[in-house]
Amino acid sequence: MKEVNVIYWSSTGNTQAMAEAVGAGVEEAGGKANVMEVSAADVSILKDAESFALGASAMGDEELDAEMDDFVTAVEGICAGKTVGLFGSYDWGDGEWMRKWVDRMTAAGATVVNGEGLICQETPDDAMIEECKNLGKVLAANA
Repeated sequence: MKEVNVIYWSSTGNTQAMAEAVGAGVEEAGGKANVMEVSAADVSILKDAESFALGASAMGDEELDAEMDDFVTAVEGICAGKTVGLFGSYDWGDGEWMRKWVDRMTAAGATVVNGEGLICQETPDDAMIEECKNLGKVLAANA
């Protein structure tokens, strides 16, 4: 069974809801989803993965939370040649944090699904939940 790790950081529960939907998409595609908060994750679980997802909400001046940023820095060293799904929520700004994150992962050699991350303002609606499920299905197909 194809396993896909979905690692996220969420301050309000919005990004967590997106992570759970990505995991549901993995499962719907016949894979096994390991959905976990970044505080419970170790970058070593991604070393041999073909694909995985990372999610975080925007903080402060459209930046990643410090804990997730540290994790992403470690992931940059092992993500070359991997398929990565990025997602998250925000409540102000224009999504600059996600564009910077996509650029980081691409520069590190990862292939970001659809060339961009999934973002939503505040609570994900039904359409965004479906997009997250579709992201999970793509990751399962690349696992």
